[in-house]
Amino acid sequence: MAEIGKINNLKVARKQDFGIYLDGENLGEILLPNKYIPENTGLDDKLDVFIFFDSEDRIIATTEIPFVMTNQFAYLKVVSTTQIGAFLDWGLQKDLLVPFREQKRTMEMGKSYVVYVYLDEKSNRIAATTKIDKYLDIAEHNYKENDPVDLLICYKTDLGYKAIVNNAHWGVLYGSELFQPLSVGQRIKGYIKKVRDDKKLDLSLSKSGIEKLADFAQLIIDKLEKNNGFLPVTDSSPTEDIYKLFGISKKAYKKAVGALYKRRLIIIEDKGIRIAQNISNKP
Repeated sequence: MAEIGKINNLKVARKQDFGIYLDGENLGEILLPNKYIPENTGLDDKLDVFIFFDSEDRIIATTEIPFVMTNQFAYLKVVSTTQIGAFLDWGLQKDLLVPFREQKRTMEMGKSYVVYVYLDEKSNRIAATTKIDKYLDIAEHNYKENDPVDLLICYKTDLGYKAIVNNAHWGVLYGSELFQPLSVGQRIKGYIKKVRDDKKLDLSLSKSGIEKLADFAQLIIDKLEKNNGFLPVTDSSPTEDIYKLFGISKKAYKKAVGALYKRRLIIIEDKGIRIAQNISNKP
């Protein structure tokens, strides 16, 4: 079944001078204008197309891929405001509308906002809203500690940052545990740190416990092997330098180096760390 606001794989049904018509199944034939048609496209070929509405509210297809699709969240910029609402750049020629009734606060031109994109059942049009809470924490989840997740950073709080987890749930990254700068709208990989009794999610940018330490230790060994067995990094190296090199905090680096040293896998020198000559087993 073809879906509006999604990528669909549709068959070419017939050709016209101004484009081709695709078999939109339940949606009928859908026009793909000439400017979007790949070279050498023939009858019965199948194309991946995004289905949306043109400026005259007709169903139309494009081979362009928008920044976001229906039932997803994204951080988008306001490119114009009118009497009916704000319009966002979502990567297509026709901008995406956020009606006034769907604005948590009046949106301003040039600013970016986290929005949810949906298919309006009343108007049967694709629209967006900044009232995102009603679309989160609806479904049950069964996350466990150290589960990898996709995060969208939404806004900063006194505790740290609130983030959308896997396009479905709220979670919190605590500022005291962050070892890299974050920005609203940023997409980043993360991990479940803890599932609280009320099912709320505490997040982390790295794994926790022994598993995390083993990963960091392996990372250091891999970096050493790629740099002829030596890295000019010590306990006194700036936190920024350690993060640039390993992507981890200084505290995590020290713990991993200590674990490697105890296992005699590395040698700690005045000017850096060196891989041991006889390294038969890795972390």
